[in-house]
Amino acid sequence: MGVGFFLAHRRIVDADASKVLSTIAFNVASPALALTLIARTDVTQVLSRQLLAIVVGVLVPVAVYVAVARLVWQRGLGDTVIGAFAAAYVNGGNLGIPVAAYVLGNATYVVPTLLLQLVVLTPFGLMLLDHDAARRRGTGGIGWRRALVRPLTNPLTVAMIIGVVLSLTGTPVPAVVGAPLEVLAAMAVPSMLLSYGVALRLGGGFGSGGSRAEIALCSALQLVVQPLVATLTAAYLLGLEGHALFAVAIVSALPTAQNVFTHATRYGRGQLLARDTILVTTALCLPVMLVIAAVLG
Repeated sequence: MGVGFFLAHRRIVDADASKVLSTIAFNVASPALALTLIARTDVTQVLSRQLLAIVVGVLVPVAVYVAVARLVWQRGLGDTVIGAFAAAYVNGGNLGIPVAAYVLGNATYVVPTLLLQLVVLTPFGLMLLDHDAARRRGTGGIGWRRALVRPLTNPLTVAMIIGVVLSLTGTPVPAVVGAPLEVLAAMAVPSMLLSYGVALRLGGGFGSGGSRAEIALCSALQLVVQPLVATLTAAYLLGLEGHALFAVAIVSALPTAQNVFTHATRYGRGQLLARDTILVTTALCLPVMLVIAAVLG
């Protein structure tokens, strides 16, 4: 992020560079990362009480944001989808994996969250964004029947489906394909972070893309409501305790994911809201996690 900010500040790159980097991440690097990650993961791990707690933790902030965005701020479909992502889509990849490994002692704690986001939330959200984009082009939308099929033309969704099939069947990725995929996958996080850094410098001041109240709402939903709801659900409805409960709380308190900004840039909706929410939640997630650690002992 700092390098992207510096390059933009020195005018080595311009605002178009952010869009180019996001486009590459969306169409090439992120699909490679999703496929390689899911293919080598036992997806049956997603069928757990931890997943149920995380699902409830995601649904509540999404419902709150959508209600406020549509009824109070009168946001359109595309902006509402990006805002909902900003309020509930956690950084389970480039931040969640190391946090799970070094804080929780096992990277698999973040797998249910990743699969929920990659296999369910992302395809559904992209379907709605595709529908919104078609409607803005004056075609009246893509129709709900076509909308259900449209995600299959999205490279990220296709990569996730292939990864799930490979995982369920236990089929390894051939080395001749896997090696270049790993190289492309390694480009995903750096390209997203560089793009975000460029946008921080050239994309307008903090809060310039909408009300600061909306940024505050998304940040609070992401850092406070989501971990609180997930933890209470895990403890009182699902009977989780000890380290398993701590893992649910920590994973749910991760900041907004960088690829929310990538999707926002790709579809031209909610870029500044996504950018600013990522900035706020990334800055505040550590204090939140320290509070969780203190409360849960």
